[in-house]
Amino acid sequence: MQRIEYSAEIAELLGRIRRRPPAGWPWRPGEPVPSWLPVKQSWGWLFAPDGRVLTLVNPRDGIVSLPGGSLEAEDDGDPGAALAREAAEEARAVIGPTHYLGYLYDRVGSANGGHECARVRMAAALRAVGPSAPDPASGRHYRRLLVAPGLAVELLGWGPPGLRQARVAVRSAVTHLGVPGAANELIEELPMEGCEVFPASG
Repeated sequence: MQRIEYSAEIAELLGRIRRRPPAGWPWRPGEPVPSWLPVKQSWGWLFAPDGRVLTLVNPRDGIVSLPGGSLEAEDDGDPGAALAREAAEEARAVIGPTHYLGYLYDRVGSANGGHECARVRMAAALRAVGPSAPDPASGRHYRRLLVAPGLAVELLGWGPPGLRQARVAVRSAVTHLGVPGAANELIEELPMEGCEVFPASG
């Protein structure tokens, strides 16, 4: 097994990570969202060419997340558009076409005023990131890490359900994006000034 490598600065950041309690939403891989169930959120597994994914760390509270968030009126009901917008706002990320993976069934409806809803998961290529800046909606200034999908699940605190979700995301990325099934294990922080990640021709 390849040794996980990271810098002293990243080690200090990882030492402050705090995991949210698992929500327990059932994962529906590959199933379309039923017409009666509103889609309220869209989150993405954004892949680099070596199979790693973008994770966001809020250094103020140690919470880790994937890019994504709530659908807004400007998204016109399109989870892919919502993911592209949220990734740009949170991480200054530019992504490729999105690929639907499935949804999480939120029976409590914490994102929908107490009414049941769907939280969609998608995969896409992470094309590039721009200069780091705070999210205009929340003011959070995320650190942007590339990590292997399995490690992302560990940092997110999602446990076995998260691993099942990650496997679906990796299969989609292997098929649609041509990334390797076994990701590079290096933990890397993307530069503050931004960079290209996954060339558009890739």
